[in-house]
Amino acid sequence: MRLSRRALLTTATASAAAVTALPTATTADAHGHLSTGFDRLAADGYALLAAQKVGIVTNPTGITREARHIVDVMHADPRVQLRAVFGPEHGFRGTAQAGGSEGRHDDPATGLPVYDTYLKSGQPLADVFTASGVDTVVFDIQDVGARFYTYIWTLYDCMAAARTAGKRFVVLDRPNPVTGRTAQGPVLHREFASFVGRQPIAQAHGMTVAELARLFNAEFLDAPVELDVVPMTGWRRSRFHDAYGLPWVPPSPNMPTPDTALVYSGTCLFEGTNLSEGRGTTRPFELLGAEGIDARWAAAANEFALPGVRCREAYFAPTFSKFQGRTVGGVQIHVHDRAAYDPVRTGIALLVTAKKVWSGFAWREDGWIDKLTGSTGVRTMIDAGAGPDEIVGAWQDELAAFRRVRKEFLLYR
Repeated sequence: MRLSRRALLTTATASAAAVTALPTATTADAHGHLSTGFDRLAADGYALLAAQKVGIVTNPTGITREARHIVDVMHADPRVQLRAVFGPEHGFRGTAQAGGSEGRHDDPATGLPVYDTYLKSGQPLADVFTASGVDTVVFDIQDVGARFYTYIWTLYDCMAAARTAGKRFVVLDRPNPVTGRTAQGPVLHREFASFVGRQPIAQAHGMTVAELARLFNAEFLDAPVELDVVPMTGWRRSRFHDAYGLPWVPPSPNMPTPDTALVYSGTCLFEGTNLSEGRGTTRPFELLGAEGIDARWAAAANEFALPGVRCREAYFAPTFSKFQGRTVGGVQIHVHDRAAYDPVRTGIALLVTAKKVWSGFAWREDGWIDKLTGSTGVRTMIDAGAGPDEIVGAWQDELAAFRRVRKEFLLYR
């Protein structure tokens, strides 16, 4: 598969948009504290938004270090002309479950109109931006580092729609909670593009939303949007979320902790099977199972001696989703060395062993596994009896090509 290789930052708009210049880091930053993109925007008196009617794409994760929502903060500040909010999947205030949104309404706290962006793209989404009357669309949502987490495709769709509507686009950066050390996993093939993967990036992309916005603008949009990104100060690619003391707000109802995010880019693949991926439990994506599975699965997975992780025999009864109200057997994933842990390889090994030890194993009939992995490769190799090393080895050339492209858009060491 060939990645697009559009000339990087060839227009004046794209060149000027690479990184927004803001004052240098504060004394706290110099001592290793992290300032998010919003922190830096606010510290600069919102100068980047001066004389602009502003709308913001955000959700409950758009908060300050003091756990105040940035919409509430900006709405109360006379220096910002905040005119609209755009809600993604799960909604602006986060009241909707997976596959849902809050619809068009007025926010009770601020009175601001809230527009629904979920499942909108292209001209219909551009029409939403036009109807809102804003000049600049701001994006500030916490990502979790996986290709199939839909907020990064909300980012992509909103960038494309803002370009169509003639709006400026500003991305406020936040950490990748599972580090940005490297990219891992298969790269999506374009014929499998969907809302869980619009463009050919790796399954665990190892980037921040600002870095992804730069990549999208230069490589994947038909024409670049007028883009500004506000980077963080104090973030290091090797550090996990808990290194900075930032509050964790679940980006979606089934992403309750940073531990969930750590495993998600591998175990979300179980959404493509008839096994429970732990939805309806207190440990989604860490608990996996189905009726009829016993201790043999954990034993088989542990035989691979997967780095940084052990699997424990576990039993649970989901309160909703697959196997609702029924006790199932399976595994709980326990990561004991985050630096060594490879979530994608672990997810593949668990799929291989689940199929080996449980005769009831099946893929979802709608081909969802191919959308999650980005091609037919993983499914067909597992069905043919391939092991984890062979499966992981099959995508290495495509992954290496993506890593070369990715490197050009990274903002942090």
